[in-house]
Amino acid sequence: MNLNFSLYMPTRILFGCGKLTELGTTPFLPGKKALIVIGASGAMRKQGYLKRVTQLLKSNGASSVVFDKIQPNPLVEHVEEGAKVARANKCDFVLGLGGGSTIDSAKSIAVMAKNPGKYWDYLWGGSGKGKTPAKGALPIVAIPTTAGTGTEADPWTVITKTDTNEKIGWGGPLTFPRLSIVDPELMLSVPPKQTAYTGMDAFFHSVECYLANVNQPTSDHLALEAIRLIRKHLPIAVKDGRNIEARTKLAWASTEAGICESLSCCISHHSMEHALSAHFPEVPHGAGLTMLSVAYFSYLAERNSNRFPDLARAMGEKIDGLSRKDQAMAFITGLKKLIRKVGLKEQRLSRFGIQRGDLRKLAENSFHTMGKLFELTPIRLTVEDAAAIYERAYA
Repeated sequence: MNLNFSLYMPTRILFGCGKLTELGTTPFLPGKKALIVIGASGAMRKQGYLKRVTQLLKSNGASSVVFDKIQPNPLVEHVEEGAKVARANKCDFVLGLGGGSTIDSAKSIAVMAKNPGKYWDYLWGGSGKGKTPAKGALPIVAIPTTAGTGTEADPWTVITKTDTNEKIGWGGPLTFPRLSIVDPELMLSVPPKQTAYTGMDAFFHSVECYLANVNQPTSDHLALEAIRLIRKHLPIAVKDGRNIEARTKLAWASTEAGICESLSCCISHHSMEHALSAHFPEVPHGAGLTMLSVAYFSYLAERNSNRFPDLARAMGEKIDGLSRKDQAMAFITGLKKLIRKVGLKEQRLSRFGIQRGDLRKLAENSFHTMGKLFELTPIRLTVEDAAAIYERAYA
């Protein structure tokens, strides 16, 4: 346990069934005109969520305009276009409504609405120029409709630059949401496959933050609880999406995982998935993480078993009397069980058009774009190690 840390969590979170209605009365609304960012799929309109949000904002004295071009793996072009819309309409805050892609995009749009140049000027990894957004950002409101990324409780935003195959996570104090409303009732309509993908994303956030060499007591506590909740309730929600208890527990686990990402950090498992879906954008993030996971975490556990027994216990595995190595590998046993229970056992890299000849390129990309996360991983990994992990996952 790391007992030398800082703790900063500035987001006000309204959590619980029916909490969306408080958007119409909350005194914490950060402005009078919102840019509402939603996905291009039309789901927010179809489910009636966009209409509800615009009406609630109106009843709270705020007008709104809508930007509806966000893709599942959001693109830098849409961030910059959304920022232009925000400026043209003199919006004074940005509201992300939907899954992680829309809320991440809302964060990035909020930065670019106030700063000059290109979005990639401000990123740290890959071909980013590492500039400081000196003019700050518009305030951000997050209303998630999936339980997966935890982006409502962290500063991170992941955007893709397609011409260079760079998918990079970035953020800081400016990109914490000012207000987040987490209402599990908005998650009842999520289909089984998407429920599984997003739930596994939250699961891996928690696992990685527990293993990261910047872990701390608060992130440890929340990570282990989130793992326990997801292990128990994700299979239930995949089977019965209308189960409000399971949806509520998963919503909280996802938010916990987001707080973990604010206090600790993900590790190179995410670097490797970002490389995967940067080159193959049809790969859902949660699917990519899952397909890499057994190979990746086995590689780590074989070389540094520390902390893995705690993860195995959180997965409900009985480890008393086992050797330290077998205690660590019990987590892998629990992971395989969870993947099977949520219906993702048959997912394979080859099904998404990935060839063995692509694996070295992906390994190199993972270091180029998000190499910082390799520094937070509890063992030292090289490009060769990353390529070996991809190869294991491909087999």
